[in-house]
Amino acid sequence: MFKEEVYKNRRQKLKEKIGTGILLFLGNTEAAFNYPSNTYSFRQDSDFLYFFGLDQPDLAGIIDIDTGEDYIFGNDFELDDIIWMGPQASVKDRAARVGVKNTGALKNLEEVISIAAKKGQKIHILPQYRNANIIKLADLLSVSHDGIKTFVSLEFIKAVISLRSIKDEYEIVEIEKAIETAHLMHTTSMKMAMPGTIEQKIAGTIEGIALSGGGSVSFPVILSTHGETLHNHHHNNILETGRMMVTDAGCETALHYASDITRTVPVGGKFNQRQKEIYEIVLKANLEVINNSKPDVFYKDMHLLAAKTIASGLKELGLMKGNIDEAVNLGAHALFMPHGLGHMMGLDVHDMEGLGENYVGYDEEVQRSEQFGLAFLRLAKRLKKGYVLTDEPGIYFIPALIDLWKKENKFTDFINYSKLESYKDFGGIRIEDDLLITDNGCKVLGKPIPKTVAEIEETMKKNSN
Repeated sequence: MFKEEVYKNRRQKLKEKIGTGILLFLGNTEAAFNYPSNTYSFRQDSDFLYFFGLDQPDLAGIIDIDTGEDYIFGNDFELDDIIWMGPQASVKDRAARVGVKNTGALKNLEEVISIAAKKGQKIHILPQYRNANIIKLADLLSVSHDGIKTFVSLEFIKAVISLRSIKDEYEIVEIEKAIETAHLMHTTSMKMAMPGTIEQKIAGTIEGIALSGGGSVSFPVILSTHGETLHNHHHNNILETGRMMVTDAGCETALHYASDITRTVPVGGKFNQRQKEIYEIVLKANLEVINNSKPDVFYKDMHLLAAKTIASGLKELGLMKGNIDEAVNLGAHALFMPHGLGHMMGLDVHDMEGLGENYVGYDEEVQRSEQFGLAFLRLAKRLKKGYVLTDEPGIYFIPALIDLWKKENKFTDFINYSKLESYKDFGGIRIEDDLLITDNGCKVLGKPIPKTVAEIEETMKKNSN
């Protein structure tokens, strides 16, 4: 964990942003895999981690804004636990490491909440995403499961987002550790992308690299020669020459900060002319975003910049036509890039998404579009120094979508459907980096991962098989 002062300062800033009441944080509990004592790897709630830092199950935290006191509730381990797990620090000792003096057993939490309610203190909670915590909160607050929604505090949500959005120096170090491990994941994936290899072998190998780096993958590995399926977790294809392989993968550090990188490579290690042409368009879009992202720029504008770059490149290849600005304004390009440019990243790979994507990526200045493609943009608002976000443009040839739009005669002024027929077997290409917004620009975080055609081909010469 970080230094004690980091967590104390975070909690103090949170108190200053919310006028009165009690802020209640429930840490996560363990979840059974297939029977009670065989559990999934434990993952602590990210908001609890951010403000209290303790990475163990069955804890709760309270910040009492009215008294200025902080509390951690949890049960100390008993002898039976120690036999299986070894010596464990007490809750009091753990709490002291993050600057919390007040501790109690979990059974005392209900009494504290009850007293606060009788005193008329407002009880603030955040949106919940685990059923176990929904049940706990319903019991604690003496309401139905649906009734806990009345305690979800918009003031609390916005305060947490405002703090977690700006990454400090300690967080940047952790994110770059995650990218360092991702570098090995992706260069290994490149070297293994040879004809005759089953995708599962590569996916399993790079997931093992994540684990050996001290954390888990930050999301299930996306790896496929069918990159036109945006989140493809099917790994049973055999690699063949002439195909492109998308690897979208990242990891967490021991403190749970994430990386999220995508690279697309030609099976066998050499781009053919058609692959190179499409790849260079996506790379240009990726670089245009890097060159133009800075404080006060709307990320929606960066999305549209990437879209226009892609549409212009496809027009040069004869796959699109007409006025490019008009095509993008109407959403014709979304046939080829039906997703948003990127999202915030930090303790969650889609940072803070559990608090509500519209609160994280949008605000009073910019609202979500209903246009196909643009509607899926997770981050649109004005950028600020300290934001960490992804830049992940792509071009995809999705046969079902192409056939549907062609049948509907959709955007025929901008899309050359006759030439597009020969690309329906292409797959997809995505290139993704993790960016830090700086004083007057942005920085690609971490050790550079091969990205140009020449870099990828050179890396793939070092075949690990």
